[in-house]
Amino acid sequence: MIQPTLSGKSKQKHGRTEWQLPAELTQARRFCKARSAKSTALLEDYVELIADLLANAGEARPTDIARRLGVSHATAIKTVSRLKRAGLATARPYRGVFLTEKGHTLAERVRARHRLVVDLLRAVGAPTESAEADAEGIEHYVSEATLQAFSRFLRDRS
Repeated sequence: MIQPTLSGKSKQKHGRTEWQLPAELTQARRFCKARSAKSTALLEDYVELIADLLANAGEARPTDIARRLGVSHATAIKTVSRLKRAGLATARPYRGVFLTEKGHTLAERVRARHRLVVDLLRAVGAPTESAEADAEGIEHYVSEATLQAFSRFLRDRS
């Protein structure tokens, strides 16, 4: 059974490691970080996909975006509007969606983070398909400090 304390640390009890409840402010900070990551994850996925479509097909139409993300056309249009308001994308009638410089920068950062998470998961033995799928979620929630640790781990292994 878990023994709650305010320390937020694990301890050994009867040969098992048990989690202890962290301090209120620590736990609130962690949940706030997760909520913040969740709100940006969607936009990051769209920007990354738009960059990939532009690089591979020369265009990123809302219909293609919707199909590849498994959402409705209306949802894709709504999210592209959010991207435009955030200064990440532009759209021209009958021409598709294009990334701004800010959008390209974000797409590059998201792609690099995704590759790093996939590489780490593969390094610890995850099958490629699982690593790719799991990275889609993990990449949005991992901190910069943890990404740097992943990078050091991978670099030190080689």
